[in-house]
Amino acid sequence: MQIDILTLFPKMFKGPFDESIIKRAQDESLVKINLYNLRKWAKDKYKTVDDRPYGGGAGMILMIEPIYKALKSLKKVASCKSQVILLTPQGKVFNQKIARRLSKLDHLILVCGHYEGVDERVRKLVDEEISIGDYILTGGEIPAMVIVDSIIRLIPGVLKKPEAVLKESFSTNKLDLKPLNLLEYPQYTRPAEFKGLKVPKILLSGDHQKIKKWQKEQAILRTKKRRPELLGK
Repeated sequence: MQIDILTLFPKMFKGPFDESIIKRAQDESLVKINLYNLRKWAKDKYKTVDDRPYGGGAGMILMIEPIYKALKSLKKVASCKSQVILLTPQGKVFNQKIARRLSKLDHLILVCGHYEGVDERVRKLVDEEISIGDYILTGGEIPAMVIVDSIIRLIPGVLKKPEAVLKESFSTNKLDLKPLNLLEYPQYTRPAEFKGLKVPKILLSGDHQKIKKWQKEQAILRTKKRRPELLGK
């Protein structure tokens, strides 16, 4: 999989993309991540990519021309069909279902909005608009990091134990249940007792059928208590 990220601040990605699972996925050539500075496609010597909005208003708006040129250039060199996503608070809210869909793509282009937003006509150039939640961030760089992290771990071969993703929160086929957005059941590790806090006896029993039944029950109970709206889905 190839992921191209169009941003004004490529250095912001250095830490998150140079550690842990994302780094290993790149080292093993399971994913290729390219960072592109939008100013590369600016037409003046000052590398201008934003301007004041028509009609007045606070802040600056990213212009359509540099984004158009950038997308045209990235698509031209791509060896497969590209999916272009604009990261914006106005997009559909990102979730695990979308992450699974995106993880199956061959080429993904993420456009990081910034400042007060982008020229409205940019929306005609993208395939999809995504938000990571109902709040406002400085730009689309952090949302891009979140999306890249969530989809890379779903790419076959990235996780050493791929079956682990089937039992996580929001996974559709965890615990052999019908597709439900359940939260993950409680988990424990050694010691079996710590300052009076004990691991449930069922988990120490060795009875795998009873343990599996307990896990199903706990996943439903936890979801009902913490995120009851998910059960309606």
